[in-house]
Amino acid sequence: MTENVKRILCVIPARAGSKGVPDKNIRLINEKPLLAYTIESAIASNCFDTVMVSTESEKISTIAKKYGAEIPFYRHTDLAQDDTSSDEVIIDVLKKLENLNQTYDVVVLRDCTVPFIDENDIKSALKLFLENDCDGVFCSIRAHPNPYFGMMEPNKDGFLEPSKVYSSKITRRQNAPVVYDVDGMFILNVKHFLNSKRISSGKILPFVISKEHGHMIDFEFDFKVAELLIKNKLQSH
Repeated sequence: MTENVKRILCVIPARAGSKGVPDKNIRLINEKPLLAYTIESAIASNCFDTVMVSTESEKISTIAKKYGAEIPFYRHTDLAQDDTSSDEVIIDVLKKLENLNQTYDVVVLRDCTVPFIDENDIKSALKLFLENDCDGVFCSIRAHPNPYFGMMEPNKDGFLEPSKVYSSKITRRQNAPVVYDVDGMFILNVKHFLNSKRISSGKILPFVISKEHGHMIDFEFDFKVAELLIKNKLQSH
């Protein structure tokens, strides 16, 4: 998809419910809501025709608008549950926007719990997507530990065995096949996505980011690390 790109949409899902950390998406980090970091970097990239937040929460909607995101509609509470997939959320957004006569060629899913992906990451990842024959580009971090080396799982009897076995013996991590953690940003060809109805389908390229930029916040410990990263960044400027 290298030509005739008309419109690019950024969707930032942010529901109110969070079991691990209450109100995680709007919790303050360095006096700013977590959600705000993702909104601001998306807007700063100047890559998108629309930067919107998908939420069922009026409180989150108010915060999102304060930092510049659009809320063209609320997400139905049925799609704001623990078991709601990102696939369902993006399908819902695209269909509702189409009903508003808004169509897009590319949709970028940005996870606000990965706040350190910046505008340069966004620009470069979109460039990779637009210049290649692919259906998607995912932000990727080289996995450590690697399932081919240093990771084990219990078998049916409860005993540990290697998670993945390679064709030849691997004696050090550096020789293990490359495996990626993918998180934070998923760039999708809208036509392909609507046909497959699955984010993880088709020809997907990795856009490699640093472990710092891919830092995901799921637990209290992750917030503490994020606060240290932000303070360190501010001190270095």
